[in-house]
Amino acid sequence: MSHVRLGLRENLGQFSLLVLVNAFVGAMIGMERTLLPSIAEQEFRLAEKSAVLSFILVFGLTKALTNYLAGRLSDRFGRKQVLVAGWLVATPVPFLLMWAPTWSWILFANVLLGVSQGLTWSTTVIMKIDLAGPQKRGLAMGLNEFAGYFAVAGSALATGFVAARHGLRPEPFYMGVVFVALGLLLSVFAVRETKHHAARESALSQAAPEKPLSSREVFVRTSFKDRDLASVCQAGLVNNLNDGMAWGLFPWVYAAAGMSLAEIGILAAIYPAVWGLGQLVTGAWSDRVGRKGLIVAGKVSQALGIGVIALGGTFGGFASGAAMIGLGTAMVYPTLLAAVGDVAHPSWRASAVGVYRLWRDSGYALGAILAGVIADSFGLVAATLAVAALNLVSGLEVALRLREPLRRPAL
Repeated sequence: MSHVRLGLRENLGQFSLLVLVNAFVGAMIGMERTLLPSIAEQEFRLAEKSAVLSFILVFGLTKALTNYLAGRLSDRFGRKQVLVAGWLVATPVPFLLMWAPTWSWILFANVLLGVSQGLTWSTTVIMKIDLAGPQKRGLAMGLNEFAGYFAVAGSALATGFVAARHGLRPEPFYMGVVFVALGLLLSVFAVRETKHHAARESALSQAAPEKPLSSREVFVRTSFKDRDLASVCQAGLVNNLNDGMAWGLFPWVYAAAGMSLAEIGILAAIYPAVWGLGQLVTGAWSDRVGRKGLIVAGKVSQALGIGVIALGGTFGGFASGAAMIGLGTAMVYPTLLAAVGDVAHPSWRASAVGVYRLWRDSGYALGAILAGVIADSFGLVAATLAVAALNLVSGLEVALRLREPLRRPAL
């Protein structure tokens, strides 16, 4: 094991390859961002917001549960096997989205997409943490999430323009076949296992060795017992509650204000584009200034941006609000992942990442339910403002409870 080296520079080739693979992972989600609400209304005649948002509900639940399993499976069997399995699960998704004859087929496609995303995205996160070691963890997460969410933006933008020219289906989803093929081939033939890097870090760690933890012990410790990890988990949940709402409700908000399909595609791309690009800065920044301040500031920016979109009515207003949400999410997203890596011991870190991502991606499901019910009962503006208020509460909890993870020795 002495030949194994930790660090971004020392593992630049494999790290860069994993950044590219995660871009294809993100692009798979981006295909749906612009189009599924319109497909639900125009092709399947779904009127209630809660019914349309059911695709986000099933995606969020399956992705959340699979995130947890991905962490445990990565610890037990290795990272690469889990990554390849995730791409195999994704193979039918673009074909189902192209040709689904009923809404239930769309829901099934999102079950498969959730499982695939839980396996692939979780594993690329874990592998980059393994390769980077403790010194550049924030930068590593910033690069990973930049690749994923910038690809979400690019895919959302591309599908919007293709749909405006050729229709909602099947042409916009052709690119999904290419994403799956390239992601699977790279994962099978080019990606190498990184579990031995985590073992190397554990051997070099000055923290006291830990006995192996059971699945239950890791879950309880990460979710409730450790105050810092628990605070990070709730902040992650609220973050993805935002994303679920943006995915499902914002296209309706834009359409209600008279935006065209192409304009909706641009607006749907702004938020993840700013989010993705911003993480090139914020991840590395958190390595220098700490995690807590960026998380709190990001929550405030998210709340303000959501409020601007709720009360706006023009393309410029929507664009500025989306950019504010993207900036806030860029502050929060890689920083929360890096904080988990700071606190969790290397021997159970992959499982802790899985637990964190379980809670974080449960926010998709909670956001779909909450936004759909409030929108059906009180309207789109009320649903959007309710989510803005939740972000302020979440940021306050972090400010009061979270201890700075970067300067805290690993447990």
